[in-house]
Amino acid sequence: MKIVFAGTPEFAVPALESIRKAYGEHLVAVVTQPDKPQGRKGTFTPPPVKEEAERLGIPVLQFSRIRENVAELKALNADLLVTCAYGQILTQEVLDVFPMGVWNIHASLLPAYRGAAPIARALIEGERETGVTIMKTELGLDTGDMLLSVKTPIYDSDTRDTLEERLSRISAELILEALKKIGSGDLSLTRQGEGFTCKKVERTAVDFAKSAREVSCLIRGLSPAPFAYAKMGELTLNVWFAEEVACDEAVPAGTVVAASPKEGFIVKCGENAVSILELQPAGGRRMSYRDFLNGRKLQKGARFDQPVL
Repeated sequence: MKIVFAGTPEFAVPALESIRKAYGEHLVAVVTQPDKPQGRKGTFTPPPVKEEAERLGIPVLQFSRIRENVAELKALNADLLVTCAYGQILTQEVLDVFPMGVWNIHASLLPAYRGAAPIARALIEGERETGVTIMKTELGLDTGDMLLSVKTPIYDSDTRDTLEERLSRISAELILEALKKIGSGDLSLTRQGEGFTCKKVERTAVDFAKSAREVSCLIRGLSPAPFAYAKMGELTLNVWFAEEVACDEAVPAGTVVAASPKEGFIVKCGENAVSILELQPAGGRRMSYRDFLNGRKLQKGARFDQPVL
């Protein structure tokens, strides 16, 4: 069974390593996105999957548009393609190259959170659990029949990066179970029900008029990037982590109800409040609320600006 792996970000690296370890030279090639400019200097940087594939000695193909490189894929004479956060839409012509199918590792419990940013969206929406699904790819966006799935809880301490790391490890284990089934012809597939597709996440202003749980979920879902932020006049804070706390003070949402290293950095929400634990002033470094309050006189009763919605 000759396998091609297609993936791009760090999330996909453990699955690549897992397949290589289990299937050795049967993993004949890796497909990934082209190198892209990074940082202020615009230095062209390879994707993490390319770096790992080269370390493992696996041939790498980088296509600007995979749909325009069907001949190169056919020349690999592979049986199946495994995709994991590859980042390009596959055409029917691409799907037809692989007689044993194209199988996608998706970081949600389908049919929920199809499309981009499923990990961030699960956190933002306040889900208590998520997981990984192995599905057979068809032309629809993450709508194919499901082969396997596994659940994991979402903890109140999770941010996008911690949850992403856990789901990445789960993916590396689950794809091996899936490949065993595919190789033996044990293809008991489950059709997806009605679902919804999530969009790419963007940097978002915190609306403290929402409940503390909604605010904390937004912050955790956008940390460490692209961030939820809050403004107070000329002060802009990227918020790395905040947790919900009880608060019954009769003050407007967005009001600072505690601002000291001893009492914490607590902001009233529409319901309860959030305790901001880690933050980053615009142009500054990531820091604890204690370091921030020690270096800046922020008064109790100050109020964050309401975002323009």
